[in-house]
Amino acid sequence: MITRVEKRVPKHNRILSLINQIPTKSLVIISIHVLILLVTVLIEGLDYRAKISLFAFLSAMTLWITTKIPAGLVAIALIVFIVLMNGEDPVLLYHSLSEEVVWLMVGSFIIGDAVKQSGLAERLTGFILGKSNKKSNVLLGICSVLFASAFFIPSTSGRAALSMPIIHQLSQKFSAKEQSVLAIIAPVIILMSTSATLIGAGSHIIGIGLLENTVDQSITYIQWLTWGVPFAVVITLLTLSIIKWTMWPRDGLKEIENVQTEDSIMLKKPMNSKEKQTVILILFLIMGWVTESIHGYGIAFITMIGAILVMLPNVGVITWKQGMKSVSWNLIIFVAAATALGKVLVDTGVVKWIEQEMLTVLHLFVDAPEWVIVLIILLVSVTSHLYITSHTTRAIIFIPGLLLFSETIGVNPSTVVFLSLIGMNYCVTAPVSSKALLLFYEEGEISYDATNLLKISSILMPLYILLMMLFYFSYWKWTGMHL
Repeated sequence: MITRVEKRVPKHNRILSLINQIPTKSLVIISIHVLILLVTVLIEGLDYRAKISLFAFLSAMTLWITTKIPAGLVAIALIVFIVLMNGEDPVLLYHSLSEEVVWLMVGSFIIGDAVKQSGLAERLTGFILGKSNKKSNVLLGICSVLFASAFFIPSTSGRAALSMPIIHQLSQKFSAKEQSVLAIIAPVIILMSTSATLIGAGSHIIGIGLLENTVDQSITYIQWLTWGVPFAVVITLLTLSIIKWTMWPRDGLKEIENVQTEDSIMLKKPMNSKEKQTVILILFLIMGWVTESIHGYGIAFITMIGAILVMLPNVGVITWKQGMKSVSWNLIIFVAAATALGKVLVDTGVVKWIEQEMLTVLHLFVDAPEWVIVLIILLVSVTSHLYITSHTTRAIIFIPGLLLFSETIGVNPSTVVFLSLIGMNYCVTAPVSSKALLLFYEEGEISYDATNLLKISSILMPLYILLMMLFYFSYWKWTGMHL
């Protein structure tokens, strides 16, 4: 006679057998999700909607980094999950396509194609390659151009949009592995160079505005240049070295063959009508971006005006069909859904809760040594991109709290704001952390893997904080910065 215990044994063995058939990687991912679920459930101070949103966001970050599932599919599936769990209304999905970043990217793809089709991208590529046929020098040339663009294009996404056709053209001279490195180098260098100038990012302007309105202090354009340019130069060169060291193929060719003659011929040719039209358009875009505070139209709207102009019949650079084909709709859907996942953290109060918890911790350091206060400010600001995906939103949420912190412990608010804004410029861990990174992510022709981005960030983030500490206690103090 078979007992109940004996009946359970085969069933138990079947369950173990089933678990053993699951790949180790899948078991790890499932375990991470169980851990995330337990942590979010146990958090006090968050309501049901906030916990659902936080779980979905952390799940998305995990799946983007650890799996090959299309990023757009992950983002949309988790938005649907939030809606099904009554965490938000279905409009969360529908309104995601109305985000500013979506239209900025649509316009950027169209304008990028116009730059490519006109021949201007090839000319700019020829200029960079004409200086040297060594790949290391070409990379340095690309970084120099991207760094310089921070002084006259006041938007990381705008700089990324204009760099895309140039990077695509240059990528033809590199191997497939090297192309994936180029796709990371371009947006990351754009982000690292942002600290050089006051107009490098909209968050800088917002932060200075809050500083002026709250404590009647300010940081001038020249003062920012004095503090920002040396730091931006050092961190840009350090970043380039780290990316090359960790990702560049060791067996890659050192030189690019047969480029000098071709490039010399290209540069000697006079600009054709389409190239001239494109140059005028780019100047128009830059003027529109720079004067945003005067006319009131955002960067995305100005970009879409430029996109319409390049597709106008008879006078445009490309046709409507060419423009539509140039847009990576796969990436657009991903960006829309990923942005919505970040936005829902703000709407449900998750970000507000994180801010309150952090400020509570900050007030414990009222009588702490100067180096501890600086380190705490940097840790808060540098890591803020992990849960607030919008650069501008980070400044709006954290600067008022940090100004209150500076007044509470009696330190210089200008220094706190500057250190915080430079810290917030670091956003290299995940594609969703920056629009510049999103533009090059899963783009099609040339793209990078999110895992590689995480690998770079694991090295670069602590170095970024360490370099800021070194700068504060040496060069920045010497030039008048103090707490």
